[in-house]
Amino acid sequence: MIAIENIVVVGTELAIAWADGKESYLDFERLRRACPCASCQGEPDAAGTVVKPKVTYNEKSFFLARYQAIGGYALQFHFGDGHGTGIYSFAYLRQLGGI
Repeated sequence: MIAIENIVVVGTELAIAWADGKESYLDFERLRRACPCASCQGEPDAAGTVVKPKVTYNEKSFFLARYQAIGGYALQFHFGDGHGTGIYSFAYLRQLGGI
């Protein structure tokens, strides 16, 4: 099971210490651009075709306003532009961090 030991905001990065001793450093801009929600990544239609929507960003898009744990498996980030629908599984966060 993937678990987080500690999370710290360091400047414009989120530092995650994983329970297995590994660490991830994720830049807020990278987190926002990698948002896994349907508004950012699209969702399949009845035929199974996924069309990725055009996502626009502004100066507040890459400011992490807050985050919260979703059960014991994910984090949800809320950005300065009001976007906050993405649920980032721990496995996805490790992948973004190159682990």
